[in-house]
Amino acid sequence: MSGRFEGRRILVTGASGGIGGAVVDGFRREGGWVCALGHSRPGNGNLNLAADLGSDAAVADALAAMHDAGGAADIVVHSGAASVNAGIADTPSADWLRIYDVNVVGAVRLIQGCAPAMAAKGGGNFVLISSINARFATPTLAAYATSKAALDGLVRTAALDLANRGIRVNGVAPASVDTPLLARNFDLTPDPAAARAANVGRHPLGRLGTPEDVAQTVLFVASDAAAWMTGTVVELDGGAGVTRR
Repeated sequence: MSGRFEGRRILVTGASGGIGGAVVDGFRREGGWVCALGHSRPGNGNLNLAADLGSDAAVADALAAMHDAGGAADIVVHSGAASVNAGIADTPSADWLRIYDVNVVGAVRLIQGCAPAMAAKGGGNFVLISSINARFATPTLAAYATSKAALDGLVRTAALDLANRGIRVNGVAPASVDTPLLARNFDLTPDPAAARAANVGRHPLGRLGTPEDVAQTVLFVASDAAAWMTGTVVELDGGAGVTRR
């Protein structure tokens, strides 16, 4: 174990999912103490909590529990997200509001709740998980894609706002990652195998991403090796952004 994160306290949201779970595992392998937070209780953190990222009270309670068990966060990774598969006209306004509340305002709640303690300790950093869908029109994920575009804007604004306190804010924007959630989306189509093959074909490197691909990028962005990086959204897309096909 290299120990890049020895002595660091890390909060990971969305830890019940494929990407978030891999991020938790990656930090723990490298010496970090991790609070794994999910909509359902994860099982791979040093501390495992369930909380609704769309609730001020639930986020505050989770941060207090983390502080009591292991201390305030030095690093926060916001991987938790809500989504519905629908276009603009087919997505009720309540779903638009819920998705924005979890994906974007959820990140704001974490920043507001964690940045003061980070600043008091001399710095820290946030990594917000965005998506390739923030950059491209995605009619079948209208509310989700719009929320991720807003999240990219939050990365830049928060980076500028927090820089003078020694706090970095960056994003990681994956393309299609081979998770159970993506597999379920393929299964909703008439021909799941064909849907998977078509999706793979959109990535010039010829494969889907893996949760570990994302985790390794997150760990780099959160590490001291990236100490002069802030306000950046790292594109991790197997080349899909070069030619959206």
